[in-house]
Amino acid sequence: MMPELGKYAATVLSAYGVSIVLILGLVALSMIRAAQVKKQLQDVEEKMKNGK
Repeated sequence: MMPELGKYAATVLSAYGVSIVLILGLVALSMIRAAQVKKQLQDVEEKMKNGK
């Protein structure tokens, strides 16, 4: 179910493609950063346990 885009098809589809790539990149970066922060938090919590 794709609308007829005529002579603008390449432009519109490339814009969709770029948008999807950017969104997936942001999701991936967010997941990587979340894993880093989680690891740092676990390290701090472990230090707090061992320090007491």
